[in-house]
Amino acid sequence: MLSKRIIPCLDIKEGRVVKGVKFLGLRDAGDPVEVARAYDAQAADELVFLDITASFENRKTLISLVERIARNIFMPFTVGGGIGGIEDIRNILNAGAEKVSLNTQAVKFPELISASAKRFGSQCIVVAIDAKRQGDSWEVFINGGRTPTGIDALVWVEKAARLGAGEILLTSMDHDGTKDGYDLELTKSVTQKVNVPVIASGGAGKLEDFYNVFARANADAALAASLFHYQEYSVKQVKEYLKERGVAVRL
Repeated sequence: MLSKRIIPCLDIKEGRVVKGVKFLGLRDAGDPVEVARAYDAQAADELVFLDITASFENRKTLISLVERIARNIFMPFTVGGGIGGIEDIRNILNAGAEKVSLNTQAVKFPELISASAKRFGSQCIVVAIDAKRQGDSWEVFINGGRTPTGIDALVWVEKAARLGAGEILLTSMDHDGTKDGYDLELTKSVTQKVNVPVIASGGAGKLEDFYNVFARANADAALAASLFHYQEYSVKQVKEYLKERGVAVRL
């Protein structure tokens, strides 16, 4: 049985870690390098770094910050935000990231998924999906959750996997930062659609939320931010709890 992964997320704005609720009301959560080092010490399985305003501001990812983080940690990490094409992906991987996360550009130019998977390998390509409930379905949003696309999230996730995405980073905009638990219905709907690993994001607030997203929605990994950033729980506490409940994790 593959171990379930616990992944802290660094949302970066203006060179600082920030966190909000439902993508709004961002507040400071520290220096990215120091926060990353703390999670490395806690034996997090991976780290996700998202430059959340890069696409909206039409600029590139902060490569120098990626390099600084890479020099200070030993766990794999994924970088997203402001990735425009193959050259940007190459630069990020060369800066020390193991994977890149494509969101806005993947929606606008789906051929980027297949081209980058062919060039660098599917294992390097994560497609991030920010989804918000609209009636009986979920709509894909881009530009850091600012822009609706009219695209059904379940249709898009199937297409992304077919094009070569090696992993899906699924964020429920309705649950993001609320600490009300992961969106189990959305997550399960996605895990049933694709055979690639799905990282659930948005809503972690208590230990049971991690168990539920694994046991009831079949997520492969659980991403969290605010409850780790503000030290409500450590990665180790989450893993020890999951192990006690019979979930395979790396301690």
